[in-house]
Amino acid sequence: MGREVLGEFELTVLLAATRLGHEEAHALSIVDDITARTGRTVRRSAVYVTLRRLEEKGHITTWLGEPRAERGGKARRHVRVEPQGALAVHESRSALERMWGGLDTEVEAS
Repeated sequence: MGREVLGEFELTVLLAATRLGHEEAHALSIVDDITARTGRTVRRSAVYVTLRRLEEKGHITTWLGEPRAERGGKARRHVRVEPQGALAVHESRSALERMWGGLDTEVEAS
């Protein structure tokens, strides 16, 4: 399998899950982390779809935690970034850094 560069939202979700760690990473905490760090409005449904796709690719593993009273007895689906996911994050970063190489990154005021 060749190098895989992640899509922008896949990368954002993986970075949030990595930052939160497997004890704290779940869809709502990922939404909150992305919103807090980027100011971007994120739908939980978009995160759920992306998590499913990342799990199918082998980048993450998810599992149901214990039922929680504050959630009406529903369990949270926790997220762990797998080594393959960490490698995909690294490869995506490297690809983006190569693309930025040689570009003038200063923004001119108009």
